[in-house]
Amino acid sequence: MGNAPSSPAHQCLLSAVGNDSSLVAFPSQPFYESAAANPYNLNWPVYPAVVASPKTSEQVADIVKCAVEYDYKVQAKSGGRSYANFGLGGVDGEVAIDMKNFRQFSLDDSTYIATVGPGLRLSDMTQKLGAEGRAMPYGEVPEIGVGGHFTIGGLGTYSRLWGSALDNIVEAEVVLANSSIVRASKDSYPDVFFAIRGAAASFGIVTEFKVKTYPSLSETVQIKYEFSIGSSAERANLYMAWQELCAQKNLTRKFDTRMVVTQGTMIILAQFHGTKEEYEQLGFDKALPASNAGNVVVLTDPLASVGYDIEKLATGIVGGTPINFYEKSLSFETDKLPSNSTAQELFHYLDTADKGTATWFVVISIAGGATNDVPVDATAYAQRNVMFYVESFGINLLGRVSQTTVDFLDGINNLVNETVPGSDRNVYPGFVDPFLPNAQEAYWGPNLPKLQEIKAAIDPNDVFHNPQSVRPAGKGT
Repeated sequence: MGNAPSSPAHQCLLSAVGNDSSLVAFPSQPFYESAAANPYNLNWPVYPAVVASPKTSEQVADIVKCAVEYDYKVQAKSGGRSYANFGLGGVDGEVAIDMKNFRQFSLDDSTYIATVGPGLRLSDMTQKLGAEGRAMPYGEVPEIGVGGHFTIGGLGTYSRLWGSALDNIVEAEVVLANSSIVRASKDSYPDVFFAIRGAAASFGIVTEFKVKTYPSLSETVQIKYEFSIGSSAERANLYMAWQELCAQKNLTRKFDTRMVVTQGTMIILAQFHGTKEEYEQLGFDKALPASNAGNVVVLTDPLASVGYDIEKLATGIVGGTPINFYEKSLSFETDKLPSNSTAQELFHYLDTADKGTATWFVVISIAGGATNDVPVDATAYAQRNVMFYVESFGINLLGRVSQTTVDFLDGINNLVNETVPGSDRNVYPGFVDPFLPNAQEAYWGPNLPKLQEIKAAIDPNDVFHNPQSVRPAGKGT
């Protein structure tokens, strides 16, 4: 787009936001990188041609129109927490649209449908819904933005009860590649509605959601166990005991849990959405080795659970702080879980492999429940038979992640995939891995052909683009 502020593209974009120069940031301007184009993952620096911060849907549409006219690709950013900075385009030179000004919220007091803007953070949602005595499923990291989270999946501690965030979208206002503004639902623009629930970054920009909400739960039991276990065999045994408990077919949907593995420590975090007496009937703590190492807290304030944050409880890494990191992921389906021998091999590897960093961790999260009740072809989101998600992180606080660390994380996936085939090919779309081969197939699975056809119909020139977005049918990868 060049640095000349008088270029036609600059003028078009400035006009699109009502000639308010505070709403567009170009590379030639002060604070462009620190304030506008600030990446979350410093390992993948990205420099957009412009970062625009519109205030209305019409301004979003006009920005898209300018991008098309001057042959630029477009991506939207809400919280900016993409693992590969896809909200900034994922590659240099795109038009990034920051949705930070779209922070609307209202609740219909008869239907309890909430109208929310994509620029809200999850902490905002918790505060606003809680003030109304309502709740809905989404993640726990406060800094994450609604726009990306709700359209990628939106898994959280209530998902086993109420599904993912995107399962609770009933309508959305969307700006399409032709600059039209549509209201998408199951009855209006159903293909757009299908696509934005799991793959919105490839199809348009959501400027407003209407979502179902639920009565706030009056009591939640929050559990944290921390184990310092010496041998890899003991660690594997603890993992298998936890996996067996989680994999029970009759496990209540009120229960959510995850395990965090670091050097020398294993942490089990859980929430039970009910009373302490109900939780104790599960026998969860009694079934774990050394279970007296934990603590149990009963929460009666529905806002308190926003602190149930993996990054803070388990790793000390603040969700809003840019760092250099790389992540790999796996998923285990209900009928394809790791065996004891696989667990033994994995924990031996975690103890002995060269990691290239002192800061690494593995998070294993339970899934299933209501999220898996939805047919795989009902939404673009395709992960409807997953029982556990696994994320492995390597972090370098001093610079780029080393190849040794990348190899260590690859080794985790390779080891597990040998005995649980396909565990690296059903990837939650929010776990972005820039090195993932055939990423579109991994993210969208059997829904990819339909998505490619929809893409060809509504965005044939691939305006909404990042390195791993859906491509139009017939246009290759």
